[in-house]
Amino acid sequence: MKSCEKGFSGFPPGKLPVVRIPELFFSELFPYIDNLPELKVTLYIFWLIEHRKNRVPYVSFEELESDPALLKALELGGASPRENLRKGLERAVARGTLLLVKASADGQEKEFYFLNSERGRQAAEKVSKGELQLEGLPAGKVTIMETRPNIFVLYEQNIGLVSPLIAQELMEAEATYPQGWIEEAFKIAVERNIRNWRYIKRILERWATEGKEDAKAKRPPEEDRYSFLRSKYSRFIKY
Repeated sequence: MKSCEKGFSGFPPGKLPVVRIPELFFSELFPYIDNLPELKVTLYIFWLIEHRKNRVPYVSFEELESDPALLKALELGGASPRENLRKGLERAVARGTLLLVKASADGQEKEFYFLNSERGRQAAEKVSKGELQLEGLPAGKVTIMETRPNIFVLYEQNIGLVSPLIAQELMEAEATYPQGWIEEAFKIAVERNIRNWRYIKRILERWATEGKEDAKAKRPPEEDRYSFLRSKYSRFIKY
């Protein structure tokens, strides 16, 4: 890849290869991505998948971490390129742009990232059912893992669909507050029938500023505490 340190000289004349990016990316994702590693990783994966011979829309973590062009692009700030790669992938998965499939092979865990498109979702589902074999993995050892943080599961289960703007707030909250606080704040909102993110956010902010008592003595039994979490998403939540 040629350096642009002296400025880009422009696209040459003639027909050039293009990379297809869904229009929804620019209206539903681009305005809310405020992290440069996430943006670079997301766009690069679009490019990689466009050029894959295999039409299944996925890339492996091994492929990404050994790509010199991508690592060069992720030389940002004080973190290493691989740290920025990991951060970008985690945020893209949290936002719902990518789907993460983790698989075990020969005692080692491997990661595969699918575009959250119709083809990507279908492929990830087939992998989880053993109907699609990923390159380099033995049959029968693939399991689909959690693809979004627990806070997204809690929101969708108890409030509704996550908009891009709310997704940003949820990621910030998950990075700021302990997971136990988040689960308890959702529980309080559900018990009081105030299924509103602003209300939950105010609870968390109040606990952070005023302090939160150790509520072990006041907590209901474990069976009751987590009853509101049980749904088709319960396998994603670690108690």
